[in-house]
Amino acid sequence: MSWLYEPMPGDHDLDETDVRVRPNPKGNKPRTKNRPEHKNAVLGMVIGVDMGRYSVLLQSEKRVITATLAKELRKGGVVVGDVVAIAGDTSETVGALARIVRIEPRKTLLRRSADDSDQVERVIVANATQMAIVVAIKDPEPRTRLIDRYLAAAFDAGLKPILIITKTDLANPDEFLENFAGLSIPVVLSRSDNPALPVLRNLLKDQTTVTVGHSGVGKSTLVNALAPHAARVTGGVNAVTGRGRHTSSSVRAIELDESFGDAWIIDTPGVRSFGLGHVKPENLLRSFEDLWQVIETCPRDCRHDEHSPDCALDVALAQNKLGASGADRVDSLRRLMKSTVDSEN
Repeated sequence: MSWLYEPMPGDHDLDETDVRVRPNPKGNKPRTKNRPEHKNAVLGMVIGVDMGRYSVLLQSEKRVITATLAKELRKGGVVVGDVVAIAGDTSETVGALARIVRIEPRKTLLRRSADDSDQVERVIVANATQMAIVVAIKDPEPRTRLIDRYLAAAFDAGLKPILIITKTDLANPDEFLENFAGLSIPVVLSRSDNPALPVLRNLLKDQTTVTVGHSGVGKSTLVNALAPHAARVTGGVNAVTGRGRHTSSSVRAIELDESFGDAWIIDTPGVRSFGLGHVKPENLLRSFEDLWQVIETCPRDCRHDEHSPDCALDVALAQNKLGASGADRVDSLRRLMKSTVDSEN
């Protein structure tokens, strides 16, 4: 049986005029993926973040405004140190709304993960040029392996490291510094009553320096000595636990005076752990500057752990070529390697 359509009275050929279009009651424009270029946006540097509000120093006018984040940037996020483009009302009018609409290309990016098993990186600071690792020689006691983690993060981010030892009036730092004798990094000794400002002025001049360290080591005290106008809150150390109190609760960039040239110091909250789940194994190895030259002579497929046959690290230890702290340095490296490798499996 075949079916044959017979036109009915009133039928006619269909064309585009027969398409019914639902009216848009809200009058909204059709969505588009083409974002505005914001060619007239002004540039500024993010110097603080607080509850979704961004303090931005405008480059052209050298004044600080508060801005929000454009919707298209909320997923990626903006951090202190970012150079950003600002659109909207940047005047000082009450209620003025400025928006961060673009992040300029970043030169460096300091990151950390919650722990070594966490592959999700957390961006801390953008566009820093060096890292000041602040360590108290006493109250709280220094932790060499935390410093090793900072050094690995600095190498991964392309930052020049500086080691600042505070509270040297309370204890002699010589024995502790033997752990890092093979590293070619600047070491600054700072007393509680004398923060070694002349030395620091030379090291920080024309640099953007991010400070990191355990709570209570004196980061905020040091920042206040370098920039008295910063007025960072300082705190002591718990006499029972030996742990410092968190005094800086947010990241903040502070401009230093003219004697430092074009210099910034970025103060960060104290942390008791610094995950390296995002750091590549090769960068981790290279951050141990004193051991890297030895590692380069290892067999091609060497894993550099304690079970690796003919590992050059073990040979150097047996021949006493790594100094008094060599065994501790190798142990620290292997522990970090194991924790990061385990996190990938």
